[in-house]
Amino acid sequence: MIDFDSSSVFKLKPIEVSNVREDFHKFLIDGESIFAGFKTVRDQVVFTNKRVIAANVQGITGSKVDYTSLPYSKINAFSIETSGTFDLDCEIELFLSEVGRVRFEIRGSFDLVSFNKMISEHVLG
Repeated sequence: MIDFDSSSVFKLKPIEVSNVREDFHKFLIDGESIFAGFKTVRDQVVFTNKRVIAANVQGITGSKVDYTSLPYSKINAFSIETSGTFDLDCEIELFLSEVGRVRFEIRGSFDLVSFNKMISEHVLG
């Protein structure tokens, strides 16, 4: 489970949707699809048209995985910070009712404007 009480940040790199863990597809409901995927060294996060799903790989072998689902219906607000001239990372921060906040730092080339439109459609929709 994501630790909402800590100030931890997911430091992620964008990946092609075709390269996300196969496990994610098993959790999708009818009509749900993945529109963005990100990874750390071992963990992954996907944004679907209904929620955010985070996979936290645990243990030495990585056979144990904790999945956290964050439905867009629980998001009260979100913040998107673009990259700058010297700071090439952008950030996405989600504020969830009765849970807290979660922050994602995206490294590398990423179309934040299109992503903002997609997430806005699903949160505000």
